Amino acid sequence: MARSPRLDAPLGRGTTRPRSTSRDRFGRFTEWVARAMGTPTFLVLLSLFCVLWIIWNTVTPAQWRFDAAANGFTALTLMLSLQASYAAPLILLAQNRQDDRDRVQIEQDRQRAERNLADTEYLAREIVALRMSLEERNTQAVTRDVLRQELKALLSELEEPERTTPSGGTPS
Repeated sequence: MARSPRLDAPLGRGTTRPRSTSRDRFGRFTEWVARAMGTPTFLVLLSLFCVLWIIWNTVTPAQWRFDAAANGFTALTLMLSLQASYAAPLILLAQNRQDDRDRVQIEQDRQRAERNLADTEYLAREIVALRMSLEERNTQAVTRDVLRQELKALLSELEEPERTTPSGGTPS
């Protein structure tokens, strides 16, 4: 029974942690295959391979041929069928992985949109509150004459205690 290394102790000299294999390696491989098969380079190379195969098996001497034209290039047909039989499921797996990523992205976008909507509604309420408070202040606006009268009244109140002496009499 192999002991797993303790996480609270450093590794000793010469010991290494077991390398974790990626569970997603095959998925990345399928995406690589799907991307590679969808390129013009792949199509040109596959066409070139087929042309060279046919030329080799028709032009070269009979002892060098490995797929007779009389049999309809059976080996070439089998190879292309094998390639197609592996390509289709790999492309479907890559599409499923992309669908999963898209689903996660859509959910994140939906959550972000909900947060943006909530923030926008909050800001709209705050703007309305500010407008209402400004309107309230504007309706209570003090005119210049009213402000002068209030200031004169305050000034006269401040001057009255100075006119009276501490003994209670008025100065002469």
